[in-house]
Amino acid sequence: MVTILRKLFLVVIGDRNKSALDKDHPYRELSDEELVEKIVATNNTLLFGIIYDRYADRVYTKCSGFAQSEDEAEDLTQDVFLTIYIKLGGFRGISKFSSWVYSITYNFCVNYVTRNKGRKISEQSEKFDATEHQLVGEVEDRSFFHMRSDKLKSVLEQIPPEDKTLLLLKYQDDISVKELCALLDLGESAVKMRLKRAKAKTLATYNAIP
Repeated sequence: MVTILRKLFLVVIGDRNKSALDKDHPYRELSDEELVEKIVATNNTLLFGIIYDRYADRVYTKCSGFAQSEDEAEDLTQDVFLTIYIKLGGFRGISKFSSWVYSITYNFCVNYVTRNKGRKISEQSEKFDATEHQLVGEVEDRSFFHMRSDKLKSVLEQIPPEDKTLLLLKYQDDISVKELCALLDLGESAVKMRLKRAKAKTLATYNAIP
């Protein structure tokens, strides 16, 4: 059923390199949030094509970070957009639409990598006692600015995908802690601790590479 739906969906909206609607279509002037409202009200996949055009390249780039080939990244991209379309009615505007899209993208990719597609990022959060908290030192953000990009890329492939996702959301997509709380359905202290641990793991892994 999902495969058939995916094929029908792709036929309707086109592909990443082909616009579903003319570039001068009046609805192209609408904001993401306005488009979502109209798409949910009318279930119009052609209007969703505008959303697809706006985010396809960026979603593909993010999927590439988890894929082993261009074809795999393309497949992930299409599946992510199908997921976004299906979940569109659940967008409540608590965060920016772009943040919501990126969160779904990373969550889908993490589930794909871990082969556990029914599991959400927020459900993978671990609870640590006070002793464990003391073991995690604070890592300044500026530490990342001095890391070699090629070496950092290797590090991101080695750390757990959940940590990679959180760091990319925060530092690549510039999503605030407040938005992360809404996206991951976690409290502020939990998000900050996860960020702290992810940064510590990243720095330790980075320093271990010759």
